[in-house]
Amino acid sequence: MIKKNKKVLFLASFEDASILRKFTILFLITSIIPMALLYLFYIQTTQHKNFNISTLNFTYAMVLMVLGVFIGFITIRSLLVKVIAISKQNSKALENLLSPETVKELNQEENEIVVLSRSFSAVTQRLEENVRSLELAKKTLHDVMSKVGHGISNMENIDTFLELILETLTSALNCKVSAILLLNDKKTEVIVNNVYGTTYDKKKKIHLKLFDGSPLAKVLSEKEPMSVSGVFLQNKNIDPQLKELFGETLLCAPLIYHDQVSGIMTLSKTEGSKENFSQEDIELVFNLASQTAVAIENSKLNLDIEKTYFETISALALAVDAKDKYSHGHLDRVAKHAITIGQRLGLDDEDLDSLRDAARLHDLGKIGIPDKILKKDSGLTDEEWVIMRRHPEIGESIIKPVRSLQHLCDLIRHHHEKLDGSGYPDGLKGEEISPLVRILSVADAYDALTTERPYRPQHSRKEAIDILRSMKNKLDQDIINILVENLEIEDDLT
Repeated sequence: MIKKNKKVLFLASFEDASILRKFTILFLITSIIPMALLYLFYIQTTQHKNFNISTLNFTYAMVLMVLGVFIGFITIRSLLVKVIAISKQNSKALENLLSPETVKELNQEENEIVVLSRSFSAVTQRLEENVRSLELAKKTLHDVMSKVGHGISNMENIDTFLELILETLTSALNCKVSAILLLNDKKTEVIVNNVYGTTYDKKKKIHLKLFDGSPLAKVLSEKEPMSVSGVFLQNKNIDPQLKELFGETLLCAPLIYHDQVSGIMTLSKTEGSKENFSQEDIELVFNLASQTAVAIENSKLNLDIEKTYFETISALALAVDAKDKYSHGHLDRVAKHAITIGQRLGLDDEDLDSLRDAARLHDLGKIGIPDKILKKDSGLTDEEWVIMRRHPEIGESIIKPVRSLQHLCDLIRHHHEKLDGSGYPDGLKGEEISPLVRILSVADAYDALTTERPYRPQHSRKEAIDILRSMKNKLDQDIINILVENLEIEDDLT
Protein backbone atom coordinates (compact mmCIF):
# COMPACT_ATOMS: atom_id res chain seq x y z
CA MET A 1 0.00 0.00 0.00
CA ILE A 2 2.85 2.34 0.90
CA LYS A 3 4.68 1.49 -2.33
CA LYS A 4 1.51 2.15 -4.32
CA ASN A 5 1.10 5.57 -2.68
CA LYS A 6 4.71 6.44 -3.43
CA LYS A 7 4.15 5.45 -7.03
CA VAL A 8 1.09 7.66 -7.29
CA LEU A 9 2.93 10.58 -5.70
CA PHE A 10 5.82 10.13 -8.13
CA LEU A 11 3.51 10.14 -11.15
CA ALA A 12 1.66 13.19 -9.87
CA SER A 13 4.91 14.99 -9.19
CA PHE A 14 6.16 14.12 -12.68
CA GLU A 15 2.91 15.29 -14.28
CA ASP A 16 3.07 18.69 -12.49
CA ALA A 17 6.76 19.19 -13.27
CA SER A 18 7.95 21.80 -15.75
CA ILE A 19 8.52 20.89 -19.39
CA LEU A 20 12.29 21.31 -18.98
CA ARG A 21 12.36 18.93 -16.01
CA LYS A 22 10.25 16.34 -17.82
CA PHE A 23 12.49 16.55 -20.87
CA THR A 24 15.62 16.12 -18.72
CA ILE A 25 14.25 13.02 -16.96
CA LEU A 26 13.09 11.41 -20.19
CA PHE A 27 16.32 12.20 -21.98
CA LEU A 28 18.33 10.62 -19.19
CA ILE A 29 16.13 7.51 -19.25
CA THR A 30 16.38 7.10 -23.02
CA SER A 31 20.13 7.70 -22.92
CA ILE A 32 21.17 5.77 -19.78
CA ILE A 33 19.45 2.46 -20.66
CA PRO A 34 21.26 1.97 -24.01
CA MET A 35 24.53 3.26 -22.59
CA ALA A 36 24.20 0.98 -19.56
CA LEU A 37 23.65 -2.07 -21.78
CA LEU A 38 26.56 -1.19 -24.02
CA TYR A 39 28.77 -0.62 -20.99
CA LEU A 40 27.67 -3.98 -19.58
CA PHE A 41 28.59 -5.73 -22.82
CA TYR A 42 31.91 -3.93 -22.85
CA ILE A 43 32.78 -5.04 -19.32
CA GLN A 44 31.81 -8.61 -20.02
CA THR A 45 33.86 -8.84 -23.19
CA THR A 46 36.99 -7.23 -21.71
CA GLN A 47 37.02 -9.11 -18.41
CA HIS A 48 35.77 -12.36 -19.74
CA LYS A 49 37.38 -13.22 -23.01
CA ASN A 50 35.27 -16.28 -23.29
CA PHE A 51 32.10 -14.20 -22.72
CA ASN A 52 29.43 -15.33 -25.02
CA ILE A 53 25.89 -13.88 -24.91
CA SER A 54 23.06 -15.99 -26.08
CA THR A 55 20.80 -14.83 -28.85
CA LEU A 56 17.83 -14.79 -26.49
CA ASN A 57 19.56 -12.56 -23.96
CA PHE A 58 20.73 -10.26 -26.68
CA THR A 59 17.20 -10.04 -28.01
CA TYR A 60 15.90 -9.19 -24.54
CA ALA A 61 18.50 -6.46 -24.19
CA MET A 62 17.68 -4.97 -27.57
CA VAL A 63 13.94 -5.07 -26.86
CA LEU A 64 14.50 -3.35 -23.51
CA MET A 65 16.63 -0.69 -25.11
CA VAL A 66 14.21 -0.05 -27.99
CA LEU A 67 11.31 0.00 -25.55
CA GLY A 68 13.01 2.66 -23.43
CA VAL A 69 13.80 4.80 -26.47
CA PHE A 70 10.21 4.41 -27.75
CA ILE A 71 8.73 5.37 -24.38
CA GLY A 72 10.97 8.43 -24.27
CA PHE A 73 10.05 9.36 -27.84
CA ILE A 74 6.31 9.04 -27.20
CA THR A 75 6.53 11.04 -23.97
CA ILE A 76 8.64 13.81 -25.47
CA ARG A 77 6.35 13.96 -28.48
CA SER A 78 3.31 14.31 -26.23
CA LEU A 79 4.98 17.26 -24.53
CA LEU A 80 5.65 18.92 -27.87
CA VAL A 81 2.05 18.26 -28.98
CA LYS A 82 0.84 20.07 -25.85
CA VAL A 83 3.11 23.02 -26.67
CA ILE A 84 1.74 23.14 -30.24
CA ALA A 85 -1.85 22.91 -28.95
CA ILE A 86 -1.22 25.75 -26.53
CA SER A 87 0.25 27.80 -29.38
CA LYS A 88 -2.82 27.19 -31.58
CA GLN A 89 -5.24 27.98 -28.76
CA ASN A 90 -3.29 31.11 -28.00
CA SER A 91 -3.43 32.18 -31.66
CA LYS A 92 -7.21 31.71 -31.79
CA ALA A 93 -7.68 33.64 -28.57
CA LEU A 94 -5.49 36.44 -29.88
CA GLU A 95 -7.62 36.91 -32.99
CA ASN A 96 -10.11 38.88 -30.87
CA LEU A 97 -7.39 40.90 -29.19
CA LEU A 98 -4.79 41.66 -31.84
CA SER A 99 -5.07 43.44 -35.15
CA PRO A 100 -5.75 41.32 -38.28
CA GLU A 101 -2.28 42.20 -39.63
CA THR A 102 -0.57 40.85 -36.49
CA VAL A 103 -2.65 37.64 -36.53
CA LYS A 104 -1.85 37.08 -40.23
CA GLU A 105 1.84 37.56 -39.57
CA LEU A 106 1.76 35.04 -36.72
CA ASN A 107 -0.08 32.44 -38.84
CA GLN A 108 2.59 32.63 -41.55
CA GLU A 109 5.27 31.46 -39.09
CA GLU A 110 5.77 27.65 -39.06
CA ASN A 111 7.87 27.44 -35.90
CA GLU A 112 5.40 27.00 -33.05
CA ILE A 113 7.87 28.16 -30.43
CA VAL A 114 8.46 31.37 -32.35
CA VAL A 115 4.70 31.83 -32.76
CA LEU A 116 4.21 31.33 -29.03
CA SER A 117 6.99 33.77 -28.22
CA ARG A 118 5.68 36.43 -30.60
CA SER A 119 2.16 35.91 -29.33
CA PHE A 120 3.23 36.54 -25.76
CA SER A 121 5.17 39.58 -26.95
CA ALA A 122 2.08 40.90 -28.77
CA VAL A 123 -0.10 40.27 -25.71
CA THR A 124 2.41 42.05 -23.49
CA GLN A 125 2.43 45.03 -25.84
CA ARG A 126 -1.37 45.07 -25.88
CA LEU A 127 -1.49 44.94 -22.10
CA GLU A 128 0.93 47.85 -21.89
CA GLU A 129 -1.31 49.83 -24.27
CA ASN A 130 -4.35 48.97 -22.14
CA VAL A 131 -2.54 50.13 -19.02
CA ARG A 132 -1.71 53.43 -20.71
CA SER A 133 -5.33 53.74 -21.87
CA LEU A 134 -6.57 53.09 -18.34
CA GLU A 135 -4.21 55.72 -16.95
CA LEU A 136 -5.46 58.18 -19.57
CA ALA A 137 -9.07 57.25 -18.81
CA LYS A 138 -8.39 57.74 -15.11
CA LYS A 139 -6.91 61.17 -15.77
CA THR A 140 -9.82 62.07 -18.08
CA LEU A 141 -12.35 60.92 -15.48
CA HIS A 142 -10.58 62.99 -12.84
CA ASP A 143 -10.69 66.05 -15.10
CA VAL A 144 -14.36 65.46 -15.88
CA MET A 145 -15.28 65.10 -12.21
CA SER A 146 -13.34 68.27 -11.41
CA LYS A 147 -15.20 70.14 -14.14
CA VAL A 148 -18.55 68.75 -13.02
CA GLY A 149 -17.85 69.73 -9.42
CA HIS A 150 -16.73 73.18 -10.47
CA GLY A 151 -19.74 73.56 -12.77
CA ILE A 152 -22.25 72.50 -10.14
CA SER A 153 -20.73 74.71 -7.43
CA ASN A 154 -20.74 77.73 -9.76
CA MET A 155 -23.99 77.03 -11.58
CA GLU A 156 -26.00 80.23 -11.84
CA ASN A 157 -28.34 79.02 -14.59
CA ILE A 158 -29.06 76.01 -16.76
CA ASP A 159 -26.73 77.25 -19.53
CA THR A 160 -23.68 76.66 -17.33
CA PHE A 161 -24.64 73.04 -16.86
CA LEU A 162 -25.52 72.53 -20.54
CA GLU A 163 -22.16 73.90 -21.64
CA LEU A 164 -20.44 71.54 -19.21
CA ILE A 165 -22.34 68.57 -20.69
CA LEU A 166 -21.35 69.56 -24.24
CA GLU A 167 -17.69 70.05 -23.32
CA THR A 168 -17.46 66.68 -21.57
CA LEU A 169 -19.30 64.80 -24.33
CA THR A 170 -17.28 66.41 -27.11
CA SER A 171 -14.00 65.41 -25.48
CA ALA A 172 -15.16 61.88 -24.63
CA LEU A 173 -16.28 61.07 -28.21
CA ASN A 174 -13.38 62.84 -29.92
CA CYS A 175 -15.67 65.33 -31.65
CA LYS A 176 -15.04 68.88 -32.82
CA VAL A 177 -18.27 70.76 -32.19
CA SER A 178 -21.42 70.08 -30.20
CA ALA A 179 -24.62 72.04 -29.72
CA ILE A 180 -28.06 72.07 -28.13
CA LEU A 181 -30.93 73.28 -30.30
CA LEU A 182 -34.23 74.06 -28.58
CA LEU A 183 -37.61 73.82 -30.32
CA ASN A 184 -39.69 77.01 -30.46
CA ASP A 185 -43.25 77.18 -29.12
CA LYS A 186 -44.80 76.75 -32.57
CA LYS A 187 -42.49 73.78 -33.29
CA THR A 188 -41.61 75.23 -36.69
CA GLU A 189 -37.92 75.85 -36.04
CA VAL A 190 -35.09 75.16 -33.63
CA ILE A 191 -32.94 77.82 -31.97
CA VAL A 192 -29.23 77.37 -31.30
CA ASN A 193 -29.05 77.69 -27.51
CA ASN A 194 -25.61 76.34 -26.53
CA VAL A 195 -22.47 75.61 -28.56
CA TYR A 196 -19.08 74.13 -27.66
CA GLY A 197 -16.01 73.86 -29.87
CA THR A 198 -16.44 76.96 -32.05
CA THR A 199 -16.88 80.69 -31.69
CA TYR A 200 -20.50 81.56 -31.19
CA ASP A 201 -22.22 84.81 -30.24
CA LYS A 202 -24.67 83.82 -27.49
CA LYS A 203 -26.60 87.06 -27.89
CA LYS A 204 -27.29 86.18 -31.51
CA LYS A 205 -29.98 83.51 -31.50
CA ILE A 206 -29.72 81.54 -34.75
CA HIS A 207 -33.02 80.06 -35.96
CA LEU A 208 -33.22 76.98 -38.20
CA LYS A 209 -36.48 76.23 -39.94
CA LEU A 210 -37.58 72.59 -39.97
CA PHE A 211 -38.03 71.44 -43.56
CA ASP A 212 -40.02 68.29 -44.30
CA GLY A 213 -37.69 65.37 -44.76
CA SER A 214 -34.66 67.14 -43.33
CA PRO A 215 -32.61 65.18 -40.77
CA LEU A 216 -33.51 67.60 -37.98
CA ALA A 217 -37.22 67.30 -38.68
CA LYS A 218 -36.89 63.52 -38.96
CA VAL A 219 -35.14 63.24 -35.60
CA LEU A 220 -37.86 65.32 -33.94
CA SER A 221 -40.75 63.43 -35.55
CA GLU A 222 -39.37 59.89 -35.07
CA LYS A 223 -37.88 60.66 -31.64
CA GLU A 224 -34.83 58.54 -32.46
CA PRO A 225 -31.12 59.41 -32.72
CA MET A 226 -29.62 59.64 -36.18
CA SER A 227 -26.12 59.71 -37.69
CA VAL A 228 -25.84 61.83 -40.85
CA SER A 229 -23.02 62.13 -43.36
CA GLY A 230 -22.53 65.04 -45.73
CA VAL A 231 -24.26 68.40 -45.98
CA PHE A 232 -27.90 68.07 -44.97
CA LEU A 233 -29.25 71.59 -44.48
CA GLN A 234 -31.47 72.59 -47.40
CA ASN A 235 -31.49 76.27 -46.47
CA LYS A 236 -29.11 77.99 -48.92
CA ASN A 237 -29.05 81.16 -46.80
CA ILE A 238 -27.46 79.32 -43.89
CA ASP A 239 -25.57 81.43 -41.37
CA PRO A 240 -21.76 81.11 -41.81
CA GLN A 241 -21.39 80.11 -38.16
CA LEU A 242 -23.46 76.99 -38.83
CA LYS A 243 -20.91 75.71 -41.35
CA GLU A 244 -18.63 75.00 -38.41
CA LEU A 245 -21.49 73.70 -36.29
CA PHE A 246 -22.55 70.91 -38.67
CA GLY A 247 -19.59 68.89 -39.95
CA GLU A 248 -19.28 66.02 -42.43
CA THR A 249 -20.34 63.41 -39.89
CA LEU A 250 -23.13 64.55 -37.59
CA LEU A 251 -24.94 62.79 -34.76
CA CYS A 252 -28.39 64.14 -33.79
CA ALA A 253 -30.25 62.99 -30.66
CA PRO A 254 -33.69 64.28 -29.60
CA LEU A 255 -34.24 65.86 -26.18
CA ILE A 256 -37.22 63.90 -24.87
CA TYR A 257 -39.07 64.41 -21.60
CA HIS A 258 -42.35 62.61 -20.88
CA ASP A 259 -42.57 61.65 -24.56
CA GLN A 260 -42.38 65.34 -25.54
CA VAL A 261 -39.49 66.58 -27.68
CA SER A 262 -37.99 69.91 -26.64
CA GLY A 263 -34.96 70.05 -28.93
CA ILE A 264 -31.92 68.28 -30.38
CA MET A 265 -28.38 67.59 -29.20
CA THR A 266 -25.82 67.47 -32.05
CA LEU A 267 -22.18 66.38 -32.28
CA SER A 268 -19.90 66.59 -35.32
CA LYS A 269 -16.55 64.97 -35.99
CA THR A 270 -13.42 66.85 -36.95
CA GLU A 271 -13.08 67.84 -40.60
CA GLY A 272 -11.73 64.98 -42.71
CA SER A 273 -12.30 62.43 -39.98
CA LYS A 274 -13.02 58.93 -41.35
CA GLU A 275 -14.25 57.68 -38.01
CA ASN A 276 -18.01 57.21 -37.80
CA PHE A 277 -20.17 57.15 -34.70
CA SER A 278 -20.52 53.63 -33.30
CA GLN A 279 -23.79 52.19 -32.04
CA GLU A 280 -22.45 52.58 -28.49
CA ASP A 281 -21.77 56.27 -29.17
CA ILE A 282 -25.29 56.80 -30.48
CA GLU A 283 -26.88 55.09 -27.47
CA LEU A 284 -24.69 57.06 -25.06
CA VAL A 285 -25.61 60.41 -26.64
CA PHE A 286 -29.30 59.45 -26.79
CA ASN A 287 -29.36 58.57 -23.08
CA LEU A 288 -27.50 61.74 -22.14
CA ALA A 289 -29.84 63.81 -24.31
CA SER A 290 -32.82 62.40 -22.41
CA GLN A 291 -31.23 63.33 -19.07
CA THR A 292 -30.43 66.78 -20.44
CA ALA A 293 -34.08 67.22 -21.42
CA VAL A 294 -35.07 66.49 -17.83
CA ALA A 295 -32.60 69.10 -16.55
CA ILE A 296 -33.93 71.70 -19.01
CA GLU A 297 -37.53 71.01 -18.03
CA ASN A 298 -36.70 71.22 -14.32
CA SER A 299 -34.94 74.51 -14.94
CA LYS A 300 -38.05 75.88 -16.67
CA LEU A 301 -40.19 74.80 -13.74
CA ASN A 302 -37.78 76.46 -11.29
CA LEU A 303 -37.82 79.64 -13.36
CA ASP A 304 -41.62 79.62 -13.39
CA ILE A 305 -41.69 79.18 -9.62
CA GLU A 306 -39.15 81.94 -9.08
CA LYS A 307 -41.00 84.21 -11.52
CA THR A 308 -44.19 83.65 -9.57
CA TYR A 309 -42.34 84.31 -6.32
CA PHE A 310 -40.88 87.53 -7.75
CA GLU A 311 -44.30 88.69 -8.92
CA THR A 312 -45.73 87.93 -5.48
CA ILE A 313 -42.94 89.85 -3.76
CA SER A 314 -43.38 92.75 -6.20
CA ALA A 315 -47.08 92.80 -5.40
CA LEU A 316 -46.27 92.97 -1.69
CA ALA A 317 -43.84 95.82 -2.30
CA LEU A 318 -46.47 97.70 -4.29
CA ALA A 319 -48.97 97.06 -1.51
CA VAL A 320 -46.59 98.65 0.99
CA ASP A 321 -46.03 101.53 -1.42
CA ALA A 322 -49.77 102.02 -2.01
CA LYS A 323 -50.85 102.08 1.63
CA ASP A 324 -48.67 105.12 2.31
CA LYS A 325 -50.24 108.12 0.59
CA TYR A 326 -47.02 110.08 0.93
CA SER A 327 -44.82 107.54 -0.85
CA HIS A 328 -47.31 106.22 -3.40
CA GLY A 329 -45.55 105.70 -6.76
CA HIS A 330 -42.13 105.97 -5.10
CA LEU A 331 -40.93 102.57 -6.36
CA ASP A 332 -41.67 103.29 -10.02
CA ARG A 333 -40.09 106.74 -9.89
CA VAL A 334 -36.91 105.43 -8.24
CA ALA A 335 -36.70 102.69 -10.88
CA LYS A 336 -37.05 105.27 -13.66
CA HIS A 337 -34.29 107.54 -12.25
CA ALA A 338 -31.95 104.61 -11.55
CA ILE A 339 -32.31 103.12 -15.05
CA THR A 340 -31.80 106.51 -16.71
CA ILE A 341 -28.58 107.04 -14.73
CA GLY A 342 -27.41 103.50 -15.56
CA GLN A 343 -28.01 104.04 -19.27
CA ARG A 344 -25.97 107.26 -19.23
CA LEU A 345 -23.16 105.33 -17.53
CA GLY A 346 -23.26 102.66 -20.26
CA LEU A 347 -24.29 99.74 -18.03
CA ASP A 348 -25.17 96.47 -19.73
CA ASP A 349 -28.67 95.02 -19.81
CA GLU A 350 -27.99 92.72 -16.85
CA ASP A 351 -27.04 95.61 -14.55
CA LEU A 352 -29.98 97.71 -15.78
CA ASP A 353 -32.35 94.84 -15.00
CA SER A 354 -30.82 94.56 -11.53
CA LEU A 355 -31.32 98.29 -10.93
CA ARG A 356 -34.95 98.12 -12.08
CA ASP A 357 -35.80 95.07 -9.95
CA ALA A 358 -33.94 96.38 -6.89
CA ALA A 359 -35.70 99.75 -7.18
CA ARG A 360 -39.07 98.02 -7.18
CA LEU A 361 -38.15 95.89 -4.15
CA HIS A 362 -35.84 98.14 -2.13
CA ASP A 363 -38.56 99.10 0.39
CA LEU A 364 -40.04 95.59 0.57
CA GLY A 365 -38.81 95.25 4.15
CA LYS A 366 -41.26 97.93 5.26
CA ILE A 367 -43.89 95.20 5.24
CA GLY A 368 -42.38 94.20 8.58
CA ILE A 369 -42.65 97.73 10.03
CA PRO A 370 -45.78 98.53 12.06
CA ASP A 371 -48.31 100.87 10.39
CA LYS A 372 -48.22 103.22 13.35
CA ILE A 373 -44.62 103.99 12.45
CA LEU A 374 -45.05 104.01 8.65
CA LYS A 375 -48.10 106.28 8.74
CA LYS A 376 -47.04 108.52 11.62
CA ASP A 377 -47.85 112.20 10.90
CA SER A 378 -44.85 113.54 12.79
CA GLY A 379 -41.15 112.81 13.05
CA LEU A 380 -40.04 109.43 14.43
CA THR A 381 -38.58 108.98 17.88
CA ASP A 382 -35.19 107.39 18.41
CA GLU A 383 -36.83 104.07 19.30
CA GLU A 384 -39.03 104.23 16.19
CA TRP A 385 -36.00 105.01 14.00
CA VAL A 386 -34.31 101.89 15.31
CA ILE A 387 -37.28 99.87 14.10
CA MET A 388 -37.56 101.74 10.76
CA ARG A 389 -33.87 101.17 9.98
CA ARG A 390 -34.46 97.45 10.08
CA HIS A 391 -36.43 97.46 6.81
CA PRO A 392 -33.35 96.92 4.53
CA GLU A 393 -32.42 93.78 6.48
CA ILE A 394 -36.01 92.54 6.46
CA GLY A 395 -36.21 93.08 2.69
CA GLU A 396 -32.99 91.14 2.14
CA SER A 397 -34.21 88.23 4.27
CA ILE A 398 -37.38 87.98 2.14
CA ILE A 399 -35.59 87.67 -1.23
CA LYS A 400 -32.47 85.79 -0.10
CA PRO A 401 -34.01 82.28 -0.30
CA VAL A 402 -34.72 82.79 -4.02
CA ARG A 403 -31.60 81.90 -6.03
CA SER A 404 -32.53 84.09 -9.00
CA LEU A 405 -32.94 87.15 -6.72
CA GLN A 406 -29.80 86.77 -4.64
CA HIS A 407 -27.93 89.28 -6.85
CA LEU A 408 -30.35 91.94 -5.52
CA CYS A 409 -29.47 91.35 -1.87
CA ASP A 410 -26.59 93.84 -1.88
CA LEU A 411 -28.72 96.62 -3.38
CA ILE A 412 -31.70 96.08 -1.10
CA ARG A 413 -29.67 95.74 2.10
CA HIS A 414 -27.35 98.70 1.48
CA HIS A 415 -29.44 101.35 -0.31
CA HIS A 416 -29.28 103.52 2.83
CA GLU A 417 -25.49 103.29 3.28
CA LYS A 418 -23.45 106.52 3.07
CA LEU A 419 -19.90 107.08 1.80
CA ASP A 420 -18.75 108.44 5.18
CA GLY A 421 -20.01 105.34 7.03
CA SER A 422 -22.98 107.08 8.67
CA GLY A 423 -25.56 104.94 6.85
CA TYR A 424 -27.25 101.72 7.91
CA PRO A 425 -27.49 98.79 8.53
CA ASP A 426 -23.76 97.94 8.16
CA GLY A 427 -22.08 101.36 8.18
CA LEU A 428 -20.19 100.74 4.92
CA LYS A 429 -17.67 103.35 3.73
CA GLY A 430 -16.34 104.51 0.37
CA GLU A 431 -15.36 101.66 -1.97
CA GLU A 432 -17.23 99.17 0.20
CA ILE A 433 -20.40 100.52 -1.42
CA SER A 434 -20.87 99.09 -4.92
CA PRO A 435 -21.61 101.35 -7.95
CA LEU A 436 -25.13 99.97 -8.38
CA VAL A 437 -25.92 100.69 -4.73
CA ARG A 438 -24.65 104.27 -5.17
CA ILE A 439 -26.98 104.78 -8.15
CA LEU A 440 -29.96 103.39 -6.24
CA SER A 441 -29.15 105.53 -3.19
CA VAL A 442 -29.08 108.76 -5.24
CA ALA A 443 -32.32 107.90 -7.07
CA ASP A 444 -34.03 106.99 -3.78
CA ALA A 445 -32.82 110.11 -1.98
CA TYR A 446 -33.88 112.44 -4.82
CA ASP A 447 -37.41 111.03 -5.02
CA ALA A 448 -37.76 111.14 -1.22
CA LEU A 449 -36.77 114.84 -1.21
CA THR A 450 -39.21 115.75 -3.98
CA THR A 451 -42.07 113.92 -2.29
CA GLU A 452 -44.23 115.38 0.51
CA ARG A 453 -43.71 113.81 3.91
CA PRO A 454 -45.86 114.08 7.04
CA TYR A 455 -43.04 115.81 8.88
CA ARG A 456 -41.99 118.22 6.06
CA PRO A 457 -43.29 119.75 2.83
CA GLN A 458 -42.23 118.66 -0.65
CA HIS A 459 -38.93 120.13 -1.89
CA SER A 460 -38.64 121.65 -5.33
CA ARG A 461 -36.28 120.11 -7.85
CA LYS A 462 -33.69 122.84 -7.32
CA GLU A 463 -33.91 122.50 -3.53
CA ALA A 464 -33.57 118.74 -3.75
CA ILE A 465 -30.51 119.03 -6.01
CA ASP A 466 -28.90 121.56 -3.68
CA ILE A 467 -29.46 119.23 -0.72
CA LEU A 468 -27.96 116.27 -2.62
CA ARG A 469 -24.91 118.34 -3.61
CA SER A 470 -24.44 119.41 -0.02
CA MET A 471 -24.09 115.72 0.93
CA LYS A 472 -20.59 115.44 -0.57
CA ASN A 473 -19.38 113.01 2.06
CA LYS A 474 -22.50 110.86 1.91
CA LEU A 475 -23.59 110.46 -1.74
CA ASP A 476 -21.61 109.99 -4.99
CA GLN A 477 -21.46 113.45 -6.59
CA ASP A 478 -20.65 112.07 -10.08
CA ILE A 479 -23.90 110.15 -10.05
CA ILE A 480 -25.75 113.23 -8.79
CA ASN A 481 -24.34 115.24 -11.72
CA ILE A 482 -25.62 112.61 -14.16
CA LEU A 483 -29.04 112.72 -12.49
CA VAL A 484 -29.12 116.50 -12.89
CA GLU A 485 -28.15 116.22 -16.57
CA ASN A 486 -30.93 113.71 -17.13
CA LEU A 487 -33.46 116.01 -15.47
CA GLU A 488 -32.33 118.92 -17.64
CA ILE A 489 -32.70 116.75 -20.75
CA GLU A 490 -36.22 115.85 -19.70
CA ASP A 491 -37.03 119.55 -19.28
CA ASP A 492 -35.75 120.32 -22.77
CA LEU A 493 -37.85 117.52 -24.24
CA THR A 494 -41.01 118.78 -22.53
